[in-house]
Amino acid sequence: MGRGHGDGSHHRGGGRRGSGGGDDMPRGRKFSSDDLQLLLLALLAEEPRHGYELIKALEVRSNGFYTPSPGMIYPALTYLEELGYATVEMDGSRKRYAISDSGRQYLETHRERVDMMFAKLKHFALKMDSVRRAFSGEESDEGQDGRSWIPELLQARHAIKRALYSRSDAAPGEQLRIAQILAKAVAEIENAQEQKDR
Repeated sequence: MGRGHGDGSHHRGGGRRGSGGGDDMPRGRKFSSDDLQLLLLALLAEEPRHGYELIKALEVRSNGFYTPSPGMIYPALTYLEELGYATVEMDGSRKRYAISDSGRQYLETHRERVDMMFAKLKHFALKMDSVRRAFSGEESDEGQDGRSWIPELLQARHAIKRALYSRSDAAPGEQLRIAQILAKAVAEIENAQEQKDR
């Protein structure tokens, strides 16, 4: 969908970190240009916004972890406008962007991907909060308020990774069996969350 604009994001505390899948803060790029365009569409689907408001929204959602620069945001918005996924109207001397009908359709076809990216932002927002508490000398409340993962869950994640790595040369039939096990686990986790939200 998108054009490569580079990362262009700012990270408080120095250094860039990216969209890796590890337990620590990821290194390198946070999101590709395609990812950023989807995030912007999702935010515009909530309400029309100026460019700086979109930057602030991403900064707030990530607790300061992800703050894309204007040099990243505005080319992405221009591209969305060129594709017909976003519309623009002048608000004084500033541009206000809104999602178009075709933009909503495109967003819905990638809803799962968007939800995953926002889940990552939430996860790293909690990590940022934990890091700040640690630097300020506050005692960790890990596992007591839902803001961090307890050791048992972290151990389970590592165990799953080890099990998958040890079967990297598995035959297709074995891969399918593993996929079915993981799919069942995911369904149970999501079902538990749905029941909690009710």
